[in-house]
Amino acid sequence: MQPLERLRHSLAHILANAVQELFPGTQLGFGPPTEDGFYYDVAPSQPIVEEDLPRIEAKMRQIIAKRAPFERTEVPYEEAVALLTRRQEPLKAEYAKELVEKNKLTSLTFYTTGDFIDMCEGPHVEDPVELVRAGFSLKSLAGAYWRGDIKKIQMVRIYAWAFESPAALKTYKEAYEKAQARDHKKLGAQLELFVIDEQIGKGLPLWLPYGTVIRDELEKLMREVEFHAGYQRVVTPHLAKASLYRKTGHLPYYADSMFPQMHFDDKDEEPYCLRPMNCPHHHRIYASKKRSYRELPLRLAEYGQVYRYEDSGALSGLLRVRAMCMNDAHIYLREDQIAAEFLAVMAMHKQVYGILGLDSYTLRFSTWDPSDPKQKYVPDPEAWARTEKIVSQAMQASGLPMSEGRGEAAFYGPKIDIQFRTVTGREETASTNQLDFATPQRLDLTYVGADNQEHRPYIIHRAPLGTHERFVAFLIEHYGGAFPTWLAPIQVRIIPISERVQEYATMIHMRLRGHMLRAELDDSSESLSKKIRTASKWKIPNILVVGEKEQAEGTVMLRRFGSEEQVKFSLEAFETALLKSVAERAR
Repeated sequence: MQPLERLRHSLAHILANAVQELFPGTQLGFGPPTEDGFYYDVAPSQPIVEEDLPRIEAKMRQIIAKRAPFERTEVPYEEAVALLTRRQEPLKAEYAKELVEKNKLTSLTFYTTGDFIDMCEGPHVEDPVELVRAGFSLKSLAGAYWRGDIKKIQMVRIYAWAFESPAALKTYKEAYEKAQARDHKKLGAQLELFVIDEQIGKGLPLWLPYGTVIRDELEKLMREVEFHAGYQRVVTPHLAKASLYRKTGHLPYYADSMFPQMHFDDKDEEPYCLRPMNCPHHHRIYASKKRSYRELPLRLAEYGQVYRYEDSGALSGLLRVRAMCMNDAHIYLREDQIAAEFLAVMAMHKQVYGILGLDSYTLRFSTWDPSDPKQKYVPDPEAWARTEKIVSQAMQASGLPMSEGRGEAAFYGPKIDIQFRTVTGREETASTNQLDFATPQRLDLTYVGADNQEHRPYIIHRAPLGTHERFVAFLIEHYGGAFPTWLAPIQVRIIPISERVQEYATMIHMRLRGHMLRAELDDSSESLSKKIRTASKWKIPNILVVGEKEQAEGTVMLRRFGSEEQVKFSLEAFETALLKSVAERAR
């Protein structure tokens, strides 16, 4: 561990101590360091609420003030279990047994501070003065299942910030609070983009009219980009027979993330599944007729709706949902076409990110892990080695920097994941480019080669804009809700100074809408300053103020969002400039 990680891990230990002192009988889970602090999962003897956090933090400071050192002990397994049993720690005892059996251990590590002892691998700070000098603050509570298993006990996760000093903590919290103002959940409500309705269900967003504009504009962008890149659009249903998902491998590999199968009273009707992926439907389109090598690469694209049963504790605004619309496409190709096509997809990512002004992202080469205990990968070491080599060499040729994520591959092949950080610092996958060697064999997909023999194609799965839900969340935070004109739900708001220019303002409104521009007219009785403040609250990029002078001259006064400056344009000049900005998707 790095020194800061060690400090955070030690503070997590102190947090567990404080909780057990204040809530006797509380069972302990895990308490790892995080990117900005630490957390600890506890099963409290009585409810813990947000109002308890200051009291818990005060108790932590009392414990730290005693400056008790961390003392490490190796305890034989049988004694360790007996100790955990005496301390009424059944969760830790369960984990101790698993550690011993899995790793063939004979003893387990415990750390003691004062009268508190916890089974922990460590390490912790060597000098308790480090804790005295640290800056930390308890942040929030969340639910968490023991070992991340929804079938196990639900625990309380206590989050905290922690840094080397109070000054470093203060700096971070100030930056965090500014970032929170850009949080997509907050702005999504303020700008009326989407809503999560309890009667519809968790993780099932309802897109409001303004949010739907953003979706439509992104889809329009990708339709154009994909058309020029030779993609053909298809439309497929939201469900399919369960037997298809068994053939593709989603059952059983992906079963935990799928909604339950639908069974019917008709015994002759087999179960159906809501699709977690669009892939199987596209594969059946490929298989709908005999294919020739001359057709390849065949690129099929769809903004397809998919459904995944995410744990309720993981759901978060638009970032983690159960229903999503994916910018999906599948490319069927020969092995000799893989490198060029894979790089063309990466170039498409770069192109659309450039249009959107996104440059703060990283690439992760996600590979398989043959030692994975869940056996979630297609067992074909030779194919894994071959396809990982192809992807690796292609990416090296591109010169794009990337890190490796071992064990992060799709079950059917390696992939490149594009990672963004949210405003709160959390890393999320925005889009992906995957190579599939397994599905063609499973679904018996073939093409007739130049040798007049049947061959297996490969498949590239790609989604440069990921899902509407997650990508719009990134964009809300990236722009802080102040979208460029081409993407803005309201592109122009016209504000007449008085009723005497109402007819002129209405003419401008209708004229702009005649050009398919999203213009709104504020004909309320509010004052001019109030109308401008309202337009700014909605982060409208273009505010047109018109009075009698503008009416007489055939002009408008333009105020851009975030600027106090007003610039006069003839109506024709403004109209031309606005249409050009939208057509070019200018930022």
